[in-house]
Amino acid sequence: MKKLVLYIVLFSVVSVNLSLSQIQTVNITVPLRFDHYYTYDQVVEALKALNAAYPGLTKLDMVGRSEEAREIWALTINNPKTGDALSKPGVYVDGNIHGNEIQAGEVGLYFANEMLTKYGKNPKITKLVDKNAYYLIPVVNVDGRYHFFVDGNTSSSNRGLRRPKDDDRDGLFDEDFPDDLDGDGSICQMRKRDTLGNYKTDPEDPRLMVRVKPGEKGEWTILGSEGIDNDKDGRLNEDSEGYVDPNRNWGYNWAPNYVQRGAGYYPFSGVGLNAIKNYIMARPNIIMVFAFHNSGGMFLRGPSTKSQGEFQQGDIRVYDYLGENAEKIVPGYRYMISWKDLYSTYGDFGDFMDNIVGSYTFVGELFQSSSETYKKADTKGQGEEASLFRESNVRTRERLEFNDNVALGELYKEWKPYKHRLYGNIEIGGWIKFSSRLPHPFMLQDLVHRNAAAIIFAADQTPDIKLDVIKKDKIGENLYKVQVRLSNSKAMPSITYHSVKSKVYPMDILKVSGDNIKVVSGGKVTDFYSEQVSYKPKKPEVQFCQVPGFGYVDYQFLISGKGELKISFESRKAGKVDKSIEL
Repeated sequence: MKKLVLYIVLFSVVSVNLSLSQIQTVNITVPLRFDHYYTYDQVVEALKALNAAYPGLTKLDMVGRSEEAREIWALTINNPKTGDALSKPGVYVDGNIHGNEIQAGEVGLYFANEMLTKYGKNPKITKLVDKNAYYLIPVVNVDGRYHFFVDGNTSSSNRGLRRPKDDDRDGLFDEDFPDDLDGDGSICQMRKRDTLGNYKTDPEDPRLMVRVKPGEKGEWTILGSEGIDNDKDGRLNEDSEGYVDPNRNWGYNWAPNYVQRGAGYYPFSGVGLNAIKNYIMARPNIIMVFAFHNSGGMFLRGPSTKSQGEFQQGDIRVYDYLGENAEKIVPGYRYMISWKDLYSTYGDFGDFMDNIVGSYTFVGELFQSSSETYKKADTKGQGEEASLFRESNVRTRERLEFNDNVALGELYKEWKPYKHRLYGNIEIGGWIKFSSRLPHPFMLQDLVHRNAAAIIFAADQTPDIKLDVIKKDKIGENLYKVQVRLSNSKAMPSITYHSVKSKVYPMDILKVSGDNIKVVSGGKVTDFYSEQVSYKPKKPEVQFCQVPGFGYVDYQFLISGKGELKISFESRKAGKVDKSIEL
């Protein structure tokens, strides 16, 4: 296999241009810039720069190491003056779980940059930083991001974990990667002139090819992606990095490889994934999750398979509220159900977070190649619509015009001659790795800002619990009737409805206590006006509860005694609230 090594100047920025040798040297400073893509090393330095600039609001943790021993970093944003991180609702954001999904990492960096640089300046941001704790892992697949920049790749290659696997069953492991034959940093396509080939030059654009009709003379044979037969088995590029899909290796609804491609031998066999799992489980306050991928322009929610059944109606209302607003924040993106509107997956990260952690999880599929337009605003699309994985020549011609006239030719490599050791005289050309699934950097600022705004909207909807004593009536000698209201002005309940049903973790606790008091009875108020109460027969001083989103719940207690009455509410996801009154 032909190896490329790129020596990167510290804090350098790789241009979107084809050549890996074209490097701009730019110091990473805060506020961060988002007119380029960050390499793996630069992501680490950017996180360290944010931590250094805001030491009072941030904490940087090395979560673990990857298969190739690279460090996985997490940044916590929390204002300790408003409470410990674990005492607040937790918002978790990650990205780049697939090695080629680069802009997902930029969204996490942008979100962190926005929350920190605007703290104390923007009232909304300030309030949200004070309210929640934020846990950010911009790059999950650190090996993948590193190799995407350093090695030759297509926009869709280099997705999995670097766990050796004998893909072609020849007794060798990862011995036949694609090869960057012309050394430009991208794996493009190879074609060879051939009168018996199945393709001819597209008459509207010589860079494209169209299939010949029956009986028509051919002009080209498409040979596939750049490469050579490294293991001399007669096939090209058939054994690259060992394919364990990091989004199919999580420990909920996992299925083996014959059911789910890329599942790995067992859940959490990924070294880095297992470390991230441990990091997440140590933060049980996480209630809102965004995991960013590319591409297609979607906000996906679970479940990821039909067999799991639909979520509880209360949770669906939350998802609908957040998802429908996310669609408005990021025009063109669609709020969808994973299994129903896209496809089924097993061992999915989102399912793990929903069912084990008890959170609300969205997968953000970033970028729509349909936004790469070159036509009048009132021009209706012609020909076949582009799909996520395939497009017609009508659409490709337009994208080429976008490349030529808007991206200034930086997304497409013109066909160039090359002497191949097996095929002889061929040509290499096509879309570079920083294309197709990745927006040109001039489009990056809008993408990261709008998706970060969707996170901010959701972060504003984490539970915000208020505790009020709405009645305190003396009904006898040292006997009182006290009614307590727990209200929530935000969309998310204090605990998900699925967690209540499945008993994922303990429910919230409302507790009444005092040195000189005794709780005679207590329970949930089922009818406020007629004072109907569902009394708890044992230990009435402790009530297990859930506070709904955009709503409230009342509890009534009969209390004997006098003096200070302490009332406390404690929730794993919604934090703690205390109040005292005198009887």
